[in-house]
Amino acid sequence: MKKIRDFFNQGGLVIFVFGRILAGIPIVIALSLLVFLATQALPGDAAVAYLANTATPERLEAIRQQLHLNDPIWLQYFNWAKDALRFDFGTTLTGETEVTTILADRIKNTLILMGASGIIAIPLSIVIGVYAAVRRGKLFDNVTSLFTLILAALPEFVVAIFTVFLLATNVFQIFPAVAFVDPGTLAWAHPNVLVLPALTLILAVTPYVSRIMRGSMIEVMESEYIQMARLKGLSERTVIVRHALPNAIAPTIQVIALQLAWLAGGVVVVEAVFAYPGIGTVMIDSVKGRDLPIVQAITLMIATLYLVLNILADIGTILSTPRLRTKYARKNDTSDVFAAMDGDE
Repeated sequence: MKKIRDFFNQGGLVIFVFGRILAGIPIVIALSLLVFLATQALPGDAAVAYLANTATPERLEAIRQQLHLNDPIWLQYFNWAKDALRFDFGTTLTGETEVTTILADRIKNTLILMGASGIIAIPLSIVIGVYAAVRRGKLFDNVTSLFTLILAALPEFVVAIFTVFLLATNVFQIFPAVAFVDPGTLAWAHPNVLVLPALTLILAVTPYVSRIMRGSMIEVMESEYIQMARLKGLSERTVIVRHALPNAIAPTIQVIALQLAWLAGGVVVVEAVFAYPGIGTVMIDSVKGRDLPIVQAITLMIATLYLVLNILADIGTILSTPRLRTKYARKNDTSDVFAAMDGDE
């Protein structure tokens, strides 16, 4: 009976995770509707953009019929959402190429850039935040607080321009200022083109995470149980690593998720600055050309990624916090029922 009881006692966490996933479904539907309406509100006429200088009233009407632009807006949304569920975003405005074909390599390159930035930025931010909290009021804390405040105030395109000036032009000509990658080639085949875009994203993400980590760490280290651990004679390193850090990391997980979600949107600007072959450059070109299928696909992917990261952050916060793990495990606690069954036996 004990194993069965333990199994059911852990059901609260499973129910929470399942509930968060179910709660995300209407949010995804609302996001898809918002994305569709926002792209429809873009200035210009898709049919005119399609025909360019060859537009005539007769040809415009024919193209509108072909692209179903004359259908009611609700019917256009329904058909688009139905295809999007199958990851079918149709063809480009010209009707010559599938959207998924165009975005396949672009998405991979963007994920490579985001992954490279996140793998470096997140651990670096945690280390800076923890060490600044430990050295509170010292030189390292003061210097990092100043620099992170300055970096947090700067837009990412300003940081990108600064990195180009410093490492690609007059000061140190080390890395290429423009990411030249052959079509169909993934970015990791040319690691040098990744350095400046990744460095820009790292400098944009690190200030927020490190400052939150520092504040959370200071709050935890002033708590009573940390003082008790010190009174027990534990070394300062043990107190920090085994007691303070696990409890301070939970609030930071939410910020990490938000920053990773920001990467999905901020990467558009950074890719445009460096002409990086990701979704950012194709997104900007598609907005200019009013290529709605591409704009809708990229925007929906970014919005969905944002939602998924927030759900993962909630789950990670619970798993990293013993108090929350106990709370959600007990939500489906059936100990009283099984105690009665044990008594009957």
